Amino acid sequence: MSDSFDLDLPSTASKDAYRVLARKYRPQTFGELIGQDAMVTTLGNAIRRGRLAHAFLLTGVRGVGKTSTARLLAKALNCIGPDGTGGPTIDPCGVCEPCVGIAEGRHIDVIEMDAASHTGVDDMRAVIDASRMTAFVARYKIYIIDEVHMLSKNAFNALLKTLEEPAEGVKFVLATTEVNKVPVTVLSRCQRFDLRRIPAEKLAEHFARVSKAEGVEAEPEALGLIARAAEGSARDGLSILDQAIAHADMEGGAVSAAAVRDMLGLSDRGAIRDLMALLIASDGVGALAALRRQYDLGVDPLGVLRGLLETVHATTLVKLGATQEAGQATEEREALVGWAETLSFAVLHRLWQLLLKGHDEVARAAMPIEACEMALLRLVHASSLPDPGDLARMIAAGAPMMAAPVAQAAAAPSQAPAAEAALPSTVEGIVALLEGAGELALASRIVHHASVISIVEAELVLSNARPLPADLVGDLGAALKLLTRRAWKITTSPKPGRPTLREAEAAQYESFKASILASPMIEAAFAAFPGAELPETEIKSLLEKRRHTA
Repeated sequence: MSDSFDLDLPSTASKDAYRVLARKYRPQTFGELIGQDAMVTTLGNAIRRGRLAHAFLLTGVRGVGKTSTARLLAKALNCIGPDGTGGPTIDPCGVCEPCVGIAEGRHIDVIEMDAASHTGVDDMRAVIDASRMTAFVARYKIYIIDEVHMLSKNAFNALLKTLEEPAEGVKFVLATTEVNKVPVTVLSRCQRFDLRRIPAEKLAEHFARVSKAEGVEAEPEALGLIARAAEGSARDGLSILDQAIAHADMEGGAVSAAAVRDMLGLSDRGAIRDLMALLIASDGVGALAALRRQYDLGVDPLGVLRGLLETVHATTLVKLGATQEAGQATEEREALVGWAETLSFAVLHRLWQLLLKGHDEVARAAMPIEACEMALLRLVHASSLPDPGDLARMIAAGAPMMAAPVAQAAAAPSQAPAAEAALPSTVEGIVALLEGAGELALASRIVHHASVISIVEAELVLSNARPLPADLVGDLGAALKLLTRRAWKITTSPKPGRPTLREAEAAQYESFKASILASPMIEAAFAAFPGAELPETEIKSLLEKRRHTA
């Protein structure tokens, strides 16, 4: 009986052996680098002008292309072209012996080392000794030191002199994810490039090209989910896509958004919108039931809160008029526009703060789902209350103090059931109305800055010949709408208006003071007592008495 089993397994040495997508689609030219245009432009100009630094430092988060850039830089500096006569170029040919050898990781003059496993001073001494020799076959000998921040203090010190004055034809390329741990003495000896996080839309486009090259269909929404989960890292995103394709093979061949959500444990965006709607309607029971449904499907409570935070943020951006995310579902776009029209900035900011507080609590909680439920209940009840400013106006106006849904709180000024109040017809009447409602700060701004051109019914035109405070018109309109139960049309014009109340008061004071000083009795008193003065307080007191008796 044979002791072996013929399982007919594929040979791992086959040329068609599987390679993970992150390795298979590693950039082979600078043109294939995603989202690093500024760095490529700078390197291209330096190479064309022959202004090559002796040491480069590449920093950025994981998976943005630091090691790939280091290898591309080695190819660019050592490329000799297809005919063997070329020089350094930002567009290496990819077919000459140096390019092929570097791409395959076997070139004798391009030495890669991982500082995480070579942290000591002895390791650096070996590098220093080897760097004294020129390149064997290439134009430049290049040392690529990855995760350089892991080197010990003594190792850094040993490297300093060589890094500053390397041998002719030797270049160093350092890469790190934690540049703050690299000594300033090393940073000052390197030309630094900060590789940026790759935008989600560019990642999604890249993943679409990879999926097509792999012969796999993928829903745009699925690729968008993967791009967002990658958090700016191409390598992380390709690893997730690899997993999604493997999952899709079991499910029928296409990478679907639903499968990606299940795979990553993400909350369904539709479910998040439904939960958001329940919270806005102050439906605590419905909100908790929706949360439990997500939890039963395996969604992390923190993921639910992150989804709600993203929704509030997206709603705020829509309210500001920002461009909406590309590839966004129609249902999501309509929901965001609806909430942006209904909710005020104050309510959106309150929702954000409550959700952020809840997220922090759940992250530390011993019972995450229970903490998440309590956070949502707090949001349902606390967010339905008016903000302090609206509360003060409601108290001053005698409005009923009762809780209302978030949307009603946002629209409280236009939905208060009180009867319409008499409309002020002068700026003095507006100030009196504001002061009576406790809006002393706003009344003071009107007194000092409002130069009225005209006021008819609920239409007020202010002069902006002199700059007005940025929020004066908006604040005044909101306050008058609440206090008079009428929507006011407040506009500005460059035409000159009447003096502000403060200017009118000052002019009246100066006129009254001049009349007093010109009276025969006061003139006789000053003549009898040279150097005497009439106190300003006395003049103001006399003016007030005159106003009250008028």
